[in-house]
Amino acid sequence: MTYPFSAVVGLDDLKLALVLNAVSPRVGGVLVRGEKGTAKSTIVRALAAQLPAVDVLAGCRFACDPRLPDPQCPDGPHEPGEQVVTRAASLVELPVGASEDRLVGSLDLERALTEGVKAFEPGLLAAAHRGVLYVDEVNLLHDHLVDLLLDAAALGTCYVEREAVSVRHAARFLLVGTMNPEEGELRPQLLDRFGLTVEVRASRDPAERAEVVRRRMAHDADPDGFAAGWTAQEAALAEGIAAARERLASVELPDARLRQIAEVCAAFEVDGLRADLVTAHAAVAHAAWRGSPVVTTEDVRVAARLSLPHRRRRDPFDAPGLDEQLLEDLLTRTSGDESPDDENPDDDGPGGSRPSGDPDGAHGPDDSRGAEGSEGPEGPEGSDGCDESGGRDGSGDRRGADAVGSGGEEVPPRDRTSRDRTSRPEASREEASGERGGEVAGVAAPYRVPWLKVPGLGDGASGRRSRARTPHGRTTGARAPEGPLRSLHLTATIAAAAPYQRERGRTGPGLLVRGEDLREAVKEGREGNLVLFVVDASGSMAARRRMTTVKTAVMSLLLDAYQRRDKVGLVTFRGAAAEVALPPTSSVEAGAARLRALPTGGRTPLAAGLARAAEVLRVERLRDPDRRPLLVVVTDGRATSGGDVGRAAALLTGTAAVVVDCESGPVRLGLAGRLAARLRAHLVPLDGMDDLIRDYRKAG
Repeated sequence: MTYPFSAVVGLDDLKLALVLNAVSPRVGGVLVRGEKGTAKSTIVRALAAQLPAVDVLAGCRFACDPRLPDPQCPDGPHEPGEQVVTRAASLVELPVGASEDRLVGSLDLERALTEGVKAFEPGLLAAAHRGVLYVDEVNLLHDHLVDLLLDAAALGTCYVEREAVSVRHAARFLLVGTMNPEEGELRPQLLDRFGLTVEVRASRDPAERAEVVRRRMAHDADPDGFAAGWTAQEAALAEGIAAARERLASVELPDARLRQIAEVCAAFEVDGLRADLVTAHAAVAHAAWRGSPVVTTEDVRVAARLSLPHRRRRDPFDAPGLDEQLLEDLLTRTSGDESPDDENPDDDGPGGSRPSGDPDGAHGPDDSRGAEGSEGPEGPEGSDGCDESGGRDGSGDRRGADAVGSGGEEVPPRDRTSRDRTSRPEASREEASGERGGEVAGVAAPYRVPWLKVPGLGDGASGRRSRARTPHGRTTGARAPEGPLRSLHLTATIAAAAPYQRERGRTGPGLLVRGEDLREAVKEGREGNLVLFVVDASGSMAARRRMTTVKTAVMSLLLDAYQRRDKVGLVTFRGAAAEVALPPTSSVEAGAARLRALPTGGRTPLAAGLARAAEVLRVERLRDPDRRPLLVVVTDGRATSGGDVGRAAALLTGTAAVVVDCESGPVRLGLAGRLAARLRAHLVPLDGMDDLIRDYRKAG
């Protein structure tokens, strides 16, 4: 039994965002960002149960509306008088590991070649038509799949073009994506494609948390009885959504409010015009939800709060957010031409006023809650929800160059002075601090770094760093399919079938093809890797005021990892031991935050750092065996404690590695170069990055 939507405690912004999309799919979907255990999945599934039932043509796999069937439906053309069935709005969940064929549908190539039948198998976008498409952990979905589903959501149409077959069908759905920012952010261009975004956090109020647990336990003990206690609220919600849908077309958006929306979006410096369109659609939907015939400043305020935060992200390491005071100032300045009647619509209209105790109107015009909040069967509403359950010496010799190379990418020389512009003052003391304390150096603006990659051909997740066999990329060969045929290699299939035509009794012009003749294309693209940073944070680095330069270099490498779709991890060593500051994760932003706060000082347990890195890589290989690691050691090579460096380096044999040499001054010991030789790593001098870039370019 689905947990009732109305019984979820608090989460008013999220409820409102979902309801606005249910009223008007043109709003463009909802992205729910929040920590684990905050009822993200629960509330999405609960909403689907409250959507009005839909009439569909019997036998149509694409859920065509009998009143206006899709003229290009692959199961059409539909004739008048076909049988009509009524069913609940669909809830389709897209798993993280879904393929492109599963999402958009595919042609059954085996039947097409062996039986001569054009058999198109619809995908999840067809199943979600006129319902809800829910993507949990959307930030972990491959970028090309996110692009596909967002394009379909924006256009209301799914296009399938492959194997000389063109299929088009309607795909209008309420798109909801949920994500935990700790596991990595969506890229800004994908964030922008979601209409609204909501941040959810668990309440810190013990009374509210207790109410969450009370309701959850009551539901688990008796799901049917619990749901029965919320029948009235659920019915009112469903009726409110249906009524708002009917009113939507008649809601007026005055020019004054449209100018207000444009001024707000321009003042917040959002890119493009999608923010203006989404805000306008959301404001109209909110007015319809309230039962107002005209959009007011309050509708614009609510819409802007939901549509603009994720479009304010300027830097890859920035978190979405919105300046609420600036928004209020803009709305106050631009609402002077609004009449009192517009600001306070007739409370006796079809939707009535916003219910008392529900500041965002999430429970709809027919919510029965009074001035003190709702009194459902499990207690008062008003808290957050709960989810269901080597060597380089002075001559510049670089060793181990075969381990990690350049991709030949054109990289403009960076401004060397940029590393001296720190975001916060560097610590005034030059000497190393104690092992328990530590100074925190600033970070300057990141710069472009050379393209480092893992040698060989991998099979990891799609990315932009190292060569790999991937579902997308250039075709490099053909092979017999190991499972369902996904990407036909036509030339290889014909070559496999041609020698047997006479034996098979071919008499006509056609080619006789059997299942064993089929060949699929082998494609080569690029993969994302696990980039594990091992950073020396000891006093030998801090004493020379080098940590700002080092942090800036690592931040630049983190930015490169972000752009190349890598997972990252961070091991630091100082004092007496090494620690995992950031376990391997897709959240490069978390790595940047840990790096900024990294203290320095103490002795240099280099061997402990290498040993801890080896352990992290060992565990990660068990979890994700296809993702190849790239080890980046940032150190001056000194080792004043922590054991035998040579023995620790031997634990990393076979791992592609880079050593960033942080040694400076006129007299250099070449210790980082010796470490690079032990690791068979590529040596990158911190102060000679531009020279290295030019060498890479010459080498091609």
